[in-house]
Amino acid sequence: MTLQRRQLLVVPLALGLGLRQARAGSAIGTTLGLTGRARISRAGIESALHPKDPLMEGDDIRTLAASTAALELFRATEIHLGPETRFTLDRFSADLGGIVTIGGAMVFDRPDDLPKLDLTVQSAFGQIGVRGTRFFAGPSKGVYGVFVARGTVEVSAGGQRRSLQAGEGVDIAAPGDAPGAVARWGRTRIDAAFASVGLRP
Repeated sequence: MTLQRRQLLVVPLALGLGLRQARAGSAIGTTLGLTGRARISRAGIESALHPKDPLMEGDDIRTLAASTAALELFRATEIHLGPETRFTLDRFSADLGGIVTIGGAMVFDRPDDLPKLDLTVQSAFGQIGVRGTRFFAGPSKGVYGVFVARGTVEVSAGGQRRSLQAGEGVDIAAPGDAPGAVARWGRTRIDAAFASVGLRP
């Protein structure tokens, strides 16, 4: 084998080792499971995401077509991602909350007996202030929908704000638009929303 060939083989091995070493740092969560395929990007290095892979601040996770991912933050808060969804852990603390960015469908689920987080979920359609424990955000019936199964959330978009309680949802037609009127979602729509991330309501 030529020296040049050896050098070419060493480069991907070094990149993989660097990612594994980064994953051995201060993890803030883990990958619970995958259906299909997903990618993770950390410090400019992208690789396949696998079950039990640790998660760290700054990680960017992307599910591929026909794929879902289940993530757990600090063994308490679960994030379920639908197909072709991008999720970024901008900043997160177990007790304080933080900021995450979502592009696609997501279900946030946190046990009722834990302290409420001061968490902001950012998307192209607006911001969601999380005070609740279980909610859906993502494409639904041709618009961007937010539905609360437990607790409360606050949706801000287009210069307006809506507060949602359990059983209530709101639609945003397009990025930059204000949220529509708060309404109770029907069972069929709720089931479809949760099924889009591989869950039952």
